[in-house]
Amino acid sequence: MISTVTTSTVSTVTTVAIAGSLAVIGICTLLALLIQKELVTTTEGRYARVTRALSQALRIGIVPLLIGFAMIVAFKVAETLR
Repeated sequence: MISTVTTSTVSTVTTVAIAGSLAVIGICTLLALLIQKELVTTTEGRYARVTRALSQALRIGIVPLLIGFAMIVAFKVAETLR
């Protein structure tokens, strides 16, 4: 009985730690992509077509990460209010 409780406790703690790490990695990736998009959109001149294409390509990665960020915030707020 004690070994079962210990095993389930360890697996729960490990799962929570991994989920927290993935959230931090996702937020850092989102931040990096947003910075890159901002730098690309401020570039003007003869590379306008390339920067516009790169800006659209960055949006492909930014949108899902923004949705994930919104979910993380919603869960953290719900956890705090409960």
